[in-house]
Amino acid sequence: MRMFGKAGKAAAVAAITALALTGCGRSEPTTGGGTEGAGGFEEGASIAVALPQKTSENWVLAEKLFNDGLTDAGFKPDVQFANAGVSEQQNQISAMITKNPKVLIVGAVDGTQLGTQLKQAKDAGATIIAYDRLLLNTENVDYYVAYDNFKVGELQGKALLEGLQAKKPSGPYNIELFAGSPDDANAKVFFDGAMSVLKPKIDDGTLKVLSGQTSFEQAVTQAWKSENAQRRADTLLTGNYTSESLDGVLSPNDTLARAVLTSVKAAGKPIPVITGQDSEVESVKSILAGEQYSTINKDTRKLVEHAITMVKDLQAGKELEINDKDSYNNGVKTVPAYLLEPVIVTSANVKTAYTDDPILGPITK
Repeated sequence: MRMFGKAGKAAAVAAITALALTGCGRSEPTTGGGTEGAGGFEEGASIAVALPQKTSENWVLAEKLFNDGLTDAGFKPDVQFANAGVSEQQNQISAMITKNPKVLIVGAVDGTQLGTQLKQAKDAGATIIAYDRLLLNTENVDYYVAYDNFKVGELQGKALLEGLQAKKPSGPYNIELFAGSPDDANAKVFFDGAMSVLKPKIDDGTLKVLSGQTSFEQAVTQAWKSENAQRRADTLLTGNYTSESLDGVLSPNDTLARAVLTSVKAAGKPIPVITGQDSEVESVKSILAGEQYSTINKDTRKLVEHAITMVKDLQAGKELEINDKDSYNNGVKTVPAYLLEPVIVTSANVKTAYTDDPILGPITK
C-alpha cells in the first residue's frame, strides 16, 4: 500500500487497504526485506511465468521478452498466457509446479483467485514474484516488481487538467471518468491516483461530471475490453451530451482511450482531451496526429529485465534490491517491492520519449 506524508493520500491508501488492493510508493533503494536468496539454486533451472490475457501490446511483448531473456540467462522458461481467464491460469500454474520451477513469476488475471496454486508453489519450494499486478490475500508471495502505479494515475490526472487548460484557459470543463477492470488490482490504484488530482477540482466546480458517475465502481471496464468502454461511452454521450460538450475523458489505458475516441467520432462530437497508458503503437500515432492527448511510457523491456535480474540474483543466492519495503500490503502481508518510474508522454515530448525503442522510435522520428 502506498504510504504518504499528506493526510489526503494516506486516507486514500487506508481505503484501498480495506479492499485488500494496493497502491504504490517509493523509498531509497535497499537490499533484503523479503525472502532471502534461499542459498541459490542450480544453473539451467526451470522458471515459470504465468501471464494474463493478451489484452494489450505490453503483455504480448512480455511473452517474447521473458522467453528470450530467461533463455539467454541460462534458464528454462515456461511462459504461458491465460486467455480463457482465471480457471485457465489456475490450471496452468498447477501444471507448471509439476515441472519443479525454482521461481514462479505471476501476472495475475485476478490476484485474489490464486491462493491454492500459490501455496502449492511455495510448498514445492518456488520463490514467487508478483509481476505488474500484486497478488492479494495470500502469504505465499515473496516479491513484487512493477511500475509506480499510483503515480501513473497522478500523471494521468495532471495531464487531463493540463490538456483542458491548454484548450480553454479556465473552466468549468465537462469530463467523464473511465477505470480498468475490477479484478485487476492495479485498476483502482490508477483510478485513485488520478482522483487524488481530479477530485478537488470536481469538488470546487472546475470539473463537472455530467453523468454523475464519479466512483470507481461506476467507472469500471470489465476485462479491460475496448467494446465495453465503447458501449459505455455511447451511453454516456447519448444520455448527457446531446447539447453539451464533452471536454475531457480520464482513460486508464490506450486501448480504452481509442475505444472512447471511436465512440466520440461516431457521435459527431469534437475530440476531447483524453489520457491513456502503455504507449501502444496506434495511440502514439494518435498523439502525433493531435487526437489522443497523452499516454504513459511503462517500458515493458525494463520491467521484464528487472524481473529477470531478480531471478538471477535468487539463483546466485543474493539478496534482492528492494526500493519499497513498506507500502504493499496485500491484505495478509506487506510484500517487498521494486518499483520503476513511469513517464508521461504528450505531443510535447513524443518525438524524444522513445528514441531507444526499436518499435516506437522510428514512428516518432
